Amino acid sequence: MSIDIYAADEQHDEIIDLEAWVAVANGALTDEGVRGLAEVSLIFLDEPAIAALNQQFMGKEGSTDVLSFPIDNEPEPSGRVPDAGGSGPGEPPIPEIPQLVGDIVICPAVAARNAVEHECSLDDELALLVVHGVLHLLGWDHAEDEEAERMEARERELLARHYKKATT
Repeated sequence: MSIDIYAADEQHDEIIDLEAWVAVANGALTDEGVRGLAEVSLIFLDEPAIAALNQQFMGKEGSTDVLSFPIDNEPEPSGRVPDAGGSGPGEPPIPEIPQLVGDIVICPAVAARNAVEHECSLDDELALLVVHGVLHLLGWDHAEDEEAERMEARERELLARHYKKATT
C-alpha cells in the first residue's frame, strides 16, 4: 500500500527538483492520515497556464502561486451487487482501488516573486506551497482567521518534519 504522486514540470522559468517535492508531499500526506493506495498529481506550470486555471476554476484574473483540486470520494456502493459477475450470492472480491486525492498545481515564477517578498529562498517557498496544497486537498481552509492560524501552525509542523532547508 502506497501513495503514488505523479509529478510533472511543465514550465521553464525555474529549475525544479521533482523528487524533493514528491518527498515533501508524501510526508505531509502520510502525516495527515492518507493510508492505503492513494494518488496525487503535483504539477508545476508557467504563469499563462496557471492563470487560465485560476480564471476557469476560481473565477479570478491573473496567475497565482498554488491551486488545489481535491477529488471528492464517491460513497461506496452498499448491499449486494448482482451484476458484478460472481458465481453465487453476494459480491465478488474487488481489488482495492486507489483513492484519487487530487491535484496540486504550483507556479514557480509566482513562487520566486513571493520568495523575494517573504525574504526566503525559492525552495523554502515551494516547500510551503507543496504542503499548503496538500492541506487544501485534505479539506483544510484559511477563510477565517482561526482556520488560517490552525493551517499555518500545521504547515510549520509538516515543514519542520519533511523539508530540510539547503545549507549554502
